[in-house]
Amino acid sequence: MKCHEVDFEILGSDMQIVEVELDPQETVVAEAGAMNYMEDGILFETKMGDGSEPDQGFFGKMFSAGKRMITGESAFMTHFTNQGAGKKRVAFAAPFPGKIIDLNMSEVGGEILCQKDSFLAAALGTKISIAFNKRLGTGFFGGEGFILQRIEGDGMAFVHAGGTIVRKELRGETLRLDTGCLVAFTPGLDYSIERAGGLKSMVFGGEGLFLATVSGTGTVWMQSLPFSRLADRVLANAPRAGGQRQGEGSVLGQVGDMLDGN
Repeated sequence: MKCHEVDFEILGSDMQIVEVELDPQETVVAEAGAMNYMEDGILFETKMGDGSEPDQGFFGKMFSAGKRMITGESAFMTHFTNQGAGKKRVAFAAPFPGKIIDLNMSEVGGEILCQKDSFLAAALGTKISIAFNKRLGTGFFGGEGFILQRIEGDGMAFVHAGGTIVRKELRGETLRLDTGCLVAFTPGLDYSIERAGGLKSMVFGGEGLFLATVSGTGTVWMQSLPFSRLADRVLANAPRAGGQRQGEGSVLGQVGDMLDGN
């Protein structure tokens, strides 16, 4: 496998953009709708599949597209190619606040497993497919469900996650974390789900009923703010029927309404 060799620059701090620089005839593939802007000379085309297997055939592409739809992604990917004479740039951004993780696939063993909705863009030649959790408990109770994304290649790939990103190198160690905080890990690690302590801790601890356990030797990427956690907080404070906010029955809520002119 030989991916296109693209240069890049990540811009911003919390709502980041990755600018990918393409030499003439270089291509980067991205999720549909991820592009922010591109310079003149870059042409884009929506295709079925990631382009890693150009001789795959129609039915092979249909099968690959169907697997991508299982992960919640679009069946199509957008290919951006520099058809100009000099270097050109195209930029991509994540659909929610967080960080972009740049992965040099040749430095992480050529393969990682990640959240099913975290892939953003990659150099042409990168293969994006799915992987199934073999353990029933992990599939039912893990934040990733039965299905993970598998990214394979030897070039640059970009994934996104919420909040602050923490990268840990495990050397025969075990790491326990919230199931939603796991972003990606290398395939050599063992991933499973455990109960979060005793019954009292599970019910009243506020950490959820189960924790993810990653053990062995490899690399783990974690996020401080899973999108599901952010969405829960937004919904908890969203207006209810009748236009009232959650918690506005308190004195502070009434004062806020007065200041707003309500």
